[in-house]
Amino acid sequence: MLKENHKVAIYLEGHFSTDYGKMGIGVLRYLSNQIVAVIDSKNNGKNTNEFNSIERSVPIVSTLDAAVLNGAEVLILGIAPSGGKIPEAWFKVIESAISKNLSIINGLHDTLLSKYKNSLRNNQWIWDVRVPQFVPKIASGKAAKLKNKRILCVGTDMAVGKMTTSLEMHKWAIEKKINSSFIATGQIGITITGEGIPLDAYKVDHACGAVEHMILTNQNSDWIFIEGQGSLLNPGSTASLPLIRGSCTTHMILCHRADFITLRDYKHIKIPDINNVIKLYEDLASACGSYPNAKVVGISLNTYKLDSFEAKKAIESLEFITNLPVTDVVRYGPEKLTLAIN
Repeated sequence: MLKENHKVAIYLEGHFSTDYGKMGIGVLRYLSNQIVAVIDSKNNGKNTNEFNSIERSVPIVSTLDAAVLNGAEVLILGIAPSGGKIPEAWFKVIESAISKNLSIINGLHDTLLSKYKNSLRNNQWIWDVRVPQFVPKIASGKAAKLKNKRILCVGTDMAVGKMTTSLEMHKWAIEKKINSSFIATGQIGITITGEGIPLDAYKVDHACGAVEHMILTNQNSDWIFIEGQGSLLNPGSTASLPLIRGSCTTHMILCHRADFITLRDYKHIKIPDINNVIKLYEDLASACGSYPNAKVVGISLNTYKLDSFEAKKAIESLEFITNLPVTDVVRYGPEKLTLAIN
């Protein structure tokens, strides 16, 4: 598996600046390993720090060979296509990487180890991140009895910044000497932290139990940040409810893209009034008082498609509409949101 001294390359061909590149961008922002190259022929010769919101300086190259020359030992598949299926065109790259003695981190639903295990050398490995590592007990609502704060990011859609928000808030809490933990529930968070649960790879009956297991494992933390997945508004998502039930969340942060009026992949579905979305999550979380009376205490607004003036205007407008603290955690930091946790 990935060790601290492994040098990493990220495969982002054609998707460095698209929503489907979120795996690679998340790794760029938060992985502690040395990243020696990003593979994307469309941006060959550039550097990652030339792009908005990316501070890390990594050369962008056009080929796997160039990444190997830079010292790459591990290739991370940094693109997350809809449905988590590996495109046929990627197999040439994967096979080339294996032949060049690179290990592979794969965050998609399609697994690679069974296909290529006989091609690996002694020092090579393939990590299929979305393979569950345990079968949990059926959830029982035990987390509701805990006295700590369990902060869950929920969203108006997929890919709106739930993981980024949780990680930025957790980082702030650690810096403030708060006894905080982060529970990864998706391929990016698991890759970054080395542990967690691939929630969307669990059977529906086991999903709540997997979340509850992780909460109870971290129950000695004063604050637990749970990486959010999916959205109650998205017809292709089943992840929000097990996260809410399994964690018995006490606080929620609503994540939203400032430029979204409809869902990203379902343009016929409009995003409702934000106050109605907030009420939806709060009502579902409390289930008429059966669970903790969890409130949305702030909004994480993803403004990366807006310029600075438009971003500030969007934040001010949403604060006026909702009477809640609103910020873009990448542009302005998470303090507004963390100070709302009480």
